Amino acid sequence: MAGLKSLLKKGLGLGDMGFNAGGGAINWFPGHMAAATRAIRHRLKLSDLVIEVRDARIPLSSANSDLQPYLSGKRRVVALNKKDLANPNIMHKWVDYFARCKQDCIPINAHSKSSVKKLVELAELKLKEVISREPTLLVMVVGVPNVGKSALINSIHQIAQSRFPVQEKMKRAAVGPLPGVTQDIAGFKIAQKPSIYVLDTPGVLVPSISDIETGLRLALAGSVKDSVVGEERIAQYLLAVLDTRGTPLHWKHLNNRRIDGIEYDAEEKPDYSLKNLKPKTRNLPNKSHLIYVEDLVMEVQRALYSTLTEFDGNVEDENDLEGLIDLQFGALQKAMKIPHKASEARLMVSKKFLTLFRAGKLGPFILDDVPVS
Repeated sequence: MAGLKSLLKKGLGLGDMGFNAGGGAINWFPGHMAAATRAIRHRLKLSDLVIEVRDARIPLSSANSDLQPYLSGKRRVVALNKKDLANPNIMHKWVDYFARCKQDCIPINAHSKSSVKKLVELAELKLKEVISREPTLLVMVVGVPNVGKSALINSIHQIAQSRFPVQEKMKRAAVGPLPGVTQDIAGFKIAQKPSIYVLDTPGVLVPSISDIETGLRLALAGSVKDSVVGEERIAQYLLAVLDTRGTPLHWKHLNNRRIDGIEYDAEEKPDYSLKNLKPKTRNLPNKSHLIYVEDLVMEVQRALYSTLTEFDGNVEDENDLEGLIDLQFGALQKAMKIPHKASEARLMVSKKFLTLFRAGKLGPFILDDVPVS
């Protein structure tokens, strides 16, 4: 993937981005994160168990390296959330990797009750020896922004309500599509006899990230606001990853009828926006909406498949790869039916493309390099 590495520094113009607090081209480390990091470190000393939530698509990139020294001596469970968006054929390799690192690790979907139950059972097993001698236990949930900490806590609440008597109505954690929704550290009582409290914490990033690709992986997964890095930059990175891995070439084998052009007829012309694919959708999409999304995904996959198969350059060459990406932006603009003369066409393409990826419509991915056994 030499072409991707070179393009990150030159073709995409990311070499001087500067993932630093107060430095570079972006404000990567908001002021509230410094205070939150100090508060988290203090409370970690009091916790009996830490659930470190990471994004299953970026198991290494989504770790907060500054907190690792404070977590190394604690009872800890690494929860790889959003497993439904990650490649299941590779996930077991990551579980094996963490086992070799002497870390308990479990892939989860924070919105699945059965999935979270397995995490709760593992946490209880880790706390078993402490429960016998402590009347009050503290479980702390930590992680970078937008890995699903608050969604996980809400699911734990639902499980606790069905299993344990509680003295007071439990609060629910705020959940939203944007990183940094949780701005303070709040405690939630989930059980008594023994009393077990769960602390939800704000997502915090490290002040400086020396590896540009790690920063872009975090941006692609939504751990920072798109506007901070720029949607177009993130979309360029995603296209570069897909191209260097040859991912669009596999789409033909997954669903021939999409690539070959079999159309679907909607019952009515849908009044639908891709915003409805984002978290916190209130109304379930109807059949026409689903057909609209399926058709859009079909056109996007066909556009990327066609441009890559017709490409006669070398994706390992930064200049060739950059040219391919430019062609793909044009093909995506046509596939998404964005007006040719639109002044912000490229930005509109980027936003729609990222929405499809983050909703899992382009398939399951793991962006971090798979660890060697």
